[in-house]
Amino acid sequence: LLIRLAERYRAGGVGVDTSPYELRVARERAAARVPAADLVFVEGDAAAHPPRPGSVDLAACVGASWIWGGHRGTLRALREAARPGGLVLVGEPYWKRAPDPEFLAAGRYRADEFSTLHGNAAIGAEEGLTLLYVMASSDADWERYEMLQLRAAEQYAVAHPDDPDVPELLERVRAGADAYLRWGHETLGWAIYLFRVPA
Repeated sequence: LLIRLAERYRAGGVGVDTSPYELRVARERAAARVPAADLVFVEGDAAAHPPRPGSVDLAACVGASWIWGGHRGTLRALREAARPGGLVLVGEPYWKRAPDPEFLAAGRYRADEFSTLHGNAAIGAEEGLTLLYVMASSDADWERYEMLQLRAAEQYAVAHPDDPDVPELLERVRAGADAYLRWGHETLGWAIYLFRVPA
């Protein structure tokens, strides 16, 4: 996302991630696609690397709201970081319908972990943010996301048969794919929400 913003709008920014592997890829892509952009990539927990309050035009968290304890906590943290009149962008799962108890028993999610599509937007309003846009993923988008994880794990296992972590990796990813196909496809969605901070 940060690289795309730099490409399209010549934006600068800071990207924070706990994975050194993802950061290596991000740095390589930035060097190839926007070598002159003012981009910084930091390895660590985003909660431990907050920007100065009110210092950014756009504060974003896409798919990692657990960092701040969920959607509401993420909106609060990002609102604090954004300047008055600035933007807050959050990618967050939502329940399409009440989750099946068996889906919850599979251990990936809790019933109170997410709200609905409307509920996530309403939480933003409760936090004093103005909703500007919602983009919900299609079933095909979500399915691609889930199934690419499965395919990548299976391909890795074939290419690295001696890696001692392969059995645990396959067990976790296969269980996740099974839960998605059994229940998640009809139950869990994902959307991007764009809010404006009061001026």
